[in-house]
Amino acid sequence: MKIEKHGAPVPPIHPPERQPLRWRARHWLLGIGVLAGAGLYVAAPLTRPGVRPTSRAPKQVPLEDFRVGTRVARTGDIRVYLNGLGNAVPLNTVNVRPRVDGEVVNVLYREGQLVQRGDLLAEIDPRPFQIQLAQATGQLVRDQALLKNAQLNLERMRTLLQQNMIPRQQFDGQEALLQQYEGAVKVDNGVIDNAKLQLTYAHVTAPVAGRLGLRQIDLGNVVHANDPNGMVVITQLQPITVVFTIPEDSIPGVMKKLMGGAKLQVDAYDRAQKHKLASGSVLTVDNQIDPTTGAVKLKAQFANDDFSLFPNQFVNVRLLVDVKDRATIVPSAAIQRGSEGPFVYLVEANQTVTLRPVTPGATEGEDTEIVAGLKPGDVVVVEGADKLREGVSIKGRAQDVTPESARAVR
Repeated sequence: MKIEKHGAPVPPIHPPERQPLRWRARHWLLGIGVLAGAGLYVAAPLTRPGVRPTSRAPKQVPLEDFRVGTRVARTGDIRVYLNGLGNAVPLNTVNVRPRVDGEVVNVLYREGQLVQRGDLLAEIDPRPFQIQLAQATGQLVRDQALLKNAQLNLERMRTLLQQNMIPRQQFDGQEALLQQYEGAVKVDNGVIDNAKLQLTYAHVTAPVAGRLGLRQIDLGNVVHANDPNGMVVITQLQPITVVFTIPEDSIPGVMKKLMGGAKLQVDAYDRAQKHKLASGSVLTVDNQIDPTTGAVKLKAQFANDDFSLFPNQFVNVRLLVDVKDRATIVPSAAIQRGSEGPFVYLVEANQTVTLRPVTPGATEGEDTEIVAGLKPGDVVVVEGADKLREGVSIKGRAQDVTPESARAVR
């Protein structure tokens, strides 16, 4: 059958001849042989002696390839601290308010300035008070003159009374008039003192020493004695106090120290407990326990010479309550925790390690007191303990037997 497409003849399609079954089986056997040879070629290096396998599986490192660090238990003093949270509280905070009415004619301070008690801060227009003082002074002069005249008249009447030339009633009236003028003079003196006081109040001074805050009244404003807002706030920063809390279970020991006259040291640290801000001492203890927290408040005072403490600043407090002399001390990293309690790996004389139960005590920094289980001079493992077990030999491994030695690495 011929099919023409676009005028060109197309050759006829004949079905392929069926291949013999033996010829196809020969091709299958040849393919299987090639695959088997390739597999033997790839697997040969894994069984060949001296050839490293190329597997990515993790290598099992023997224990002897790990290095351990050791330290010597030493004798020393260790401090016992109580930790607490607190806030810096100034001894005095004063909102300076005007005590008289008037216009502010002069501002003599800068915001943030350190002032001493009595320093002049501002001036209020003094002229109204000067006028009041002048009026009171004039009234005093007038009443003093009347008093003097009454005294002279009384002396004359006394002579006339003795001569029975005037009635007793007239003499008593003159005596009462004298007392009236004496009272008027005293009132005038009080008015003068009040005018002088108002004139003094026109000069606004610092009532306490401290640091000034932001200015709240500007030059030219009219102020009043009953204004709710003051002119400026003064906060005392030197010294400053910190109010902090300790658990109620610690109160007996602290009170025993304070009643014995001891001066308990207090250190204030920043929020991260990395930098010590200041050192001070306990000033007083609150008179009751907070039932909601089960803690009691303490107040400590700090000199704050470098202004490291700021009012309302959050601080971490460490209260020194005791110092243990000649205690056995090891690094805290040497102490391990197990099902039977804390223990350490003790290095024996034959360079093997043994598990030694211990009783830890107080902790200071990276050191911990050992109450029982070790003696000074014992060598303990501080690094690599997670790879050790009872009786393992550490011969040939690096040992840091002094705190100055380099830290062990794996």
